[in-house]
Amino acid sequence: MPVLLKFIHITDLHLKPPGQKLWGLNPQERFERCLADIEAWHADAEFCIISGDLTDAGEPGAYEWLRERLAAFPLPCHLMIGNHDHRETFKTLFPTIPIDVDGFVQQAFETDEGRFILLDTFKGGTSAGQYCGQRRSWLRNQLEMAVDRPVWLFMHHPPFDISIPYMDRIKLEDHQAFAELVCGHDNIRHIFYGHVHRAGYVNWQGIPCTSL
Repeated sequence: MPVLLKFIHITDLHLKPPGQKLWGLNPQERFERCLADIEAWHADAEFCIISGDLTDAGEPGAYEWLRERLAAFPLPCHLMIGNHDHRETFKTLFPTIPIDVDGFVQQAFETDEGRFILLDTFKGGTSAGQYCGQRRSWLRNQLEMAVDRPVWLFMHHPPFDISIPYMDRIKLEDHQAFAELVCGHDNIRHIFYGHVHRAGYVNWQGIPCTSL
């Protein structure tokens, strides 16, 4: 019998500190509805992955609210950061979140379906993403450790164009080096990304990629 793993992918919360709205909307209220839907219809999922832009401007109050809310949520949640986040503030307020040896918010964990690898594409000072040599070295090691097991990659910034000019200008900047790395591993089953605020599907370098 094939192994079936159910998980939830959420992205781009853009939370503000309690009481503050964003473009006339209440991000906390919208996220609460998302969590309620998961509890009502997807409580059998193994875990959730939230792939960046947890906050809109890296405010401590927004991270604190998220930390307290997820503490009461029944599913384990694996958090990533995006260009609207602040890496050091996030690390301070989520001290148990795994980081790599160079301090990037990256982690890998094993499941019955293979190895899940969560990347840190935050650059800072721009909405574009970066995946520098240090991070690529970490990822190369994680891919080698997977051997021939299936790998599922999660990243905030897409490493390819999506044919929306203003979004294509702020994709992963060093996408060619990233492509050279992942193309050497035919066990990468899927890449999940956020950032674009749209549902989409791309077949990139022979790898299926989806956003929400």
